[in-house]
Amino acid sequence: MKRAWLILRNTFLILFIAQLIYIVTLKWVFPPITMVQLSSWIDGYGLKRDYVTHEKISPQAGLAVIAAEDQLFPDHNGFDLKSIQKALAHNEKSKRIRGASTISQQVAKNVFLWNGRSWFRKGLEVYFTFMIETIWGKKRILEVYLNVAEMGKGVFGIEAASQQYFRKSAKKLSKSEAAMIAACLPNPKKYTIKPLSKVVKRRYPWVENQMRNLYPDKDIQLLLEVQKPKSGA
Repeated sequence: MKRAWLILRNTFLILFIAQLIYIVTLKWVFPPITMVQLSSWIDGYGLKRDYVTHEKISPQAGLAVIAAEDQLFPDHNGFDLKSIQKALAHNEKSKRIRGASTISQQVAKNVFLWNGRSWFRKGLEVYFTFMIETIWGKKRILEVYLNVAEMGKGVFGIEAASQQYFRKSAKKLSKSEAAMIAACLPNPKKYTIKPLSKVVKRRYPWVENQMRNLYPDKDIQLLLEVQKPKSGA
């Protein structure tokens, strides 16, 4: 029993150190592949992606996903407790499941885990969300999200989506184009951009309006690294 305990303890310690090194490494390096991407490829949807740093992404793209998915992103510690409570209350009464995942939680799931709704996976998601909030910080989390989020069948990341739908780089995305991509995020396989699905057509003007409302926020502008022109320029 003592030997078995030592083996179990050492195995756990090695795995913990390995995943910690991996998390720290991903603060500067994009993941080589994720289980979500691999699953898309295995399921026959293909795998289109092209990782790009934040300098090569239009600020409109970051603003759009915050507006569409997580408007409190600059302020929370990885978890939106009020939204979680509302979702739990809704799910107790309805068969239609409502999620409440923040951008940080989605990154934790997309990079380190797999699709699913088990409590075990949710527990791991909480752990990885805490770790990336602590080690990466908000700017890196947003940058990774824009590169690993599924934005169509087999389309991962804003650069691949921009090329697929608008034949241009992510750096040149307009506000409306960024809003369309963000509008598909709740279900990118179903809510299509080309052709424009009814949900995206209805939702993207709302996303644009939310972008206008959020843009003046100083924390948002810091995240997007928006440079204001100097007075007299």
